[in-house]
Amino acid sequence: MKLTKYVLLDRDGVINYDSDDYIKSPEEWIPIDGSLEAIALLNQHGYKVAVISNQSGIGRGFYSLATLNAMHDKMRRLLAEKDGKIEAIYFCPHAPNEHCLCRKPKTGLLELFSRENNYPLKNIFFVGDSLSDMKAAEAVSALPLLVKTGKGLKTLSENPYLTIPIFNNLYDATTFILTSSKF
Repeated sequence: MKLTKYVLLDRDGVINYDSDDYIKSPEEWIPIDGSLEAIALLNQHGYKVAVISNQSGIGRGFYSLATLNAMHDKMRRLLAEKDGKIEAIYFCPHAPNEHCLCRKPKTGLLELFSRENNYPLKNIFFVGDSLSDMKAAEAVSALPLLVKTGKGLKTLSENPYLTIPIFNNLYDATTFILTSSKF
């Protein structure tokens, strides 16, 4: 029996445009060019996609859980139009001062994904745009891939000695994933 293949993605700055003021509504949730096509391409090649995302805007009172769900509904609807699908979304709703175990770079969301899907984290691709994404991936022996979209360029300028694969965007990272010899 062949193992299901997964790719993990951060959301803001990887799939959709990010903002220092937070993405607070479905209207503000705008996909990055090529990101939805990248997810659909992963699906077409047998990969399931799960999102692992800090959403501290909830804990900070910037938007509600219902609003977050509406943003995710929009993402799923737009993906369906491209024949793409996200299997699951794992998010941390806590503000940084709550010191939870799920906010990246902590590994709680990744571990929850692993338990719920009975899927090993070792060598799974995790695409993100921040140092916290990269640290969370490395802490569970996942394979971190950094994109320059979102906070990616800032992450690179503040951490010029990163020794991980770096891509312009999710579509370029997807091309790498599909041509890797992992599977």
